[in-house]
Amino acid sequence: MNPIPLVDLKVQYQAHKQEFDDAIAGCLAQTSFIGGPDHEAFAAEFAEWCGGGHVALVGNGTQALEFALRELLGPGDGVGEVITTSHNFIATGEAISAAGYKPVFVEVDAETCLMDSDALEVAIRPNTRAVLPVHLYGQMVEMNKVMSVAQHHGLKVIEDAAQAHGAGWQGKCPGEWGDAACFSFYPGKNLGAWGDGGAVFTRDADLAARIARYADHGREDKYRHPWPGTNSRLDGLQAAVLRVKLRHLDAWNDARRQVASWYDELLEGEEAVERIKNREDAIHARHLYVVQVDDRDQVLATLKEKGIHAGVHYPIPLHEQPVFSGLGYALDDLPITATVARRVLSLPLYPELGRADVERVVSTLKEALPL
Repeated sequence: MNPIPLVDLKVQYQAHKQEFDDAIAGCLAQTSFIGGPDHEAFAAEFAEWCGGGHVALVGNGTQALEFALRELLGPGDGVGEVITTSHNFIATGEAISAAGYKPVFVEVDAETCLMDSDALEVAIRPNTRAVLPVHLYGQMVEMNKVMSVAQHHGLKVIEDAAQAHGAGWQGKCPGEWGDAACFSFYPGKNLGAWGDGGAVFTRDADLAARIARYADHGREDKYRHPWPGTNSRLDGLQAAVLRVKLRHLDAWNDARRQVASWYDELLEGEEAVERIKNREDAIHARHLYVVQVDDRDQVLATLKEKGIHAGVHYPIPLHEQPVFSGLGYALDDLPITATVARRVLSLPLYPELGRADVERVVSTLKEALPL
């Protein structure tokens, strides 16, 4: 039997080949590789899709987070603290450090793997400057609770929406709650480029303008640079590809939810497979379908042997990463996070995945579970 990949970008390209080819050809014909019509159009279209506001396009999702922190808080001195979760990809903690701030890691909820709002309240200290909730796997954090805590303490809120294209919480999308939401367009995302890319969405026009300016050498015109800056630009070819994909994103997200519903149905009653909880107030974008199992690494290896390419998001919590050893965390400081990291398993999920393939994944998974 053919292997089932974790994500299949080839089938996506083949399904919309003419649209993609035409978009690339148009960009080549205009030779608008930096900035240009596609860049400007995608910024406007994505802002509208996010709920209406303003978008600054940057080189990747990590720098989207860094620049949002830098422009909202000012450059850090290594003393100010930003609270986030440890169960996550390195980019979030990395961006906090790059902006000059100290990451403070809090526990996640065991059922959703999202920030525990009670733990957030306890973690606030005199040096706390901002909260950075991570909308993991396609589901948003309980943003009403996060905002209540943040507003009580006068803190900025930057949402990590790298996995939340199309997610919602109580009727609002990422960036409609906090000061800004940061997106990644890494190829495997729900809205993915053909390379790196990122964006900051905000309702604050001045903030978006400052971030865009910082990402383009702090320039006022071609050779005048009144402000500090760097080079982090989403190129025209990526913008052209993203414009095509954005037109299909809502339908793709619906297809992802359909695939997830098949998994839910087929795994119902399987006590050895703990599904990540989908909260009632959440619109889940289903970036990943994640379960928790015992003896995860052996299960993963068995699936691979059978042609099922699952994944782990994420096996090493940030507070256990060597790069953050200087923060002084002990391995048992975040016990829920540590347990989750040993048990999470991401099953194949992409819009084109069929019912028969999902059935094969689930039957193989059940066979691979420890006795």
